Amino acid sequence: MTRLRLPRLRLHKIDARQRRLNCFAGFALLFLAIPLSQTGPWSALWTTPCILAASLLLAWGAEAAQFFVAQGFALAMLAWMQTLPEFAVEAVLAWKQQTGLLLANLTGALRLLTGLAWPLIYLTASVVHRGRTGKPLRQIKLDAHHSVEVIGLFFPLVYALFIWWKGSLHLWDAFPLLAMYGLYLSLLLKLPPEEHDGVDHLEKIPRAIVTAPRKWRIAAILGCFFVGGALIYLAAEPFLGSLVALAAAISLPSFLVIQWLAPVISEFPELLSTFYFARQQENAGVALMNIASSNINQWTLLVAMLPVVYSLSLGAPSGFTLDPAQKTELLLTIGQSFVSMLFLLNMYFSWREAIAMFVLFAVQFVLPAFFGNEVRRYITGVFLIWTAGGLILFAIKRPKTNAVSSFLRTWREHFGRRVK
Repeated sequence: MTRLRLPRLRLHKIDARQRRLNCFAGFALLFLAIPLSQTGPWSALWTTPCILAASLLLAWGAEAAQFFVAQGFALAMLAWMQTLPEFAVEAVLAWKQQTGLLLANLTGALRLLTGLAWPLIYLTASVVHRGRTGKPLRQIKLDAHHSVEVIGLFFPLVYALFIWWKGSLHLWDAFPLLAMYGLYLSLLLKLPPEEHDGVDHLEKIPRAIVTAPRKWRIAAILGCFFVGGALIYLAAEPFLGSLVALAAAISLPSFLVIQWLAPVISEFPELLSTFYFARQQENAGVALMNIASSNINQWTLLVAMLPVVYSLSLGAPSGFTLDPAQKTELLLTIGQSFVSMLFLLNMYFSWREAIAMFVLFAVQFVLPAFFGNEVRRYITGVFLIWTAGGLILFAIKRPKTNAVSSFLRTWREHFGRRVK
């Protein structure tokens, strides 16, 4: 009898454990499977405070973490968590094989981050600077190690141009994109942490985290990232759903909702965090690099994720072809991103560049309303001509302080030396 009972006892334990796992998984899937259509506008009353709290927690965690790991790496982790809602929206669209909307959400988010967020960061830093000093803020200066983000944005943009040229996004495109992001992170990991002399400039809560005993400090930083990421993950969908319901009530087109309303909500935590940095004069450059890191994140990891999820949905390695409208939107976004990178090659962001970026972003809405969507092609041409001309002038003038020389110096000091 003993021999018969032992296997039964083991099977019983295994079944019980499996049932608990199944119950947990079922509950999680039930929670996550609530469609957006069942979320009402009133959900914004509880999701908005969650998003605000998450943004502050993530900003505090990244601000404290930069004194123990490289600032760029802390910003990369911050950007990854901030873009969780964006990844979730794109994953759902790819899984449902809604290829016509995939690039709508992606291009809208990327243009929003550079065309609107960067000018608002400068405006925030400028207002705070004038309030403290009584003088105008001419430019936001970048540190030498910020050149890693500036140069790191170039190569994904070149590959995005290749995707536009061939007019398709296939599973094999994911491999070079993931390799670019891996190289970007590997270099960030080689950079040193921030000097502890800057602790006095921190806000009360991140300063308390940095100066806490080691075990409490680690727990606080990890807690900020974990709780902030969890709040964003759980609140983003009902928050988005409440605004989608509102948009449907006033008969907004679905493409408009996906391209602009969804990115505004999915990038909302990131915008709040960057404005938190921008109001601190010494961290205004960090705010710009937060956006740049998110751009790198989305041009690599997010674009790579699309054919992977799409292939899993179909059950075989595959890809999808870009229609003419998608190619137009993609090239417009690439052009705007190239111009934004061009503005940072001199390692500063001036008031003229902030105004130019906002104007170029605004005309994408104003001119098509009067002259039709075909005008987007001319706007794209302006971006590309500006980029080509700017790169030629940069090569001729070769300013003393620039992103290329700063990147090469950073490479030699922190990466090349270790390779030897």
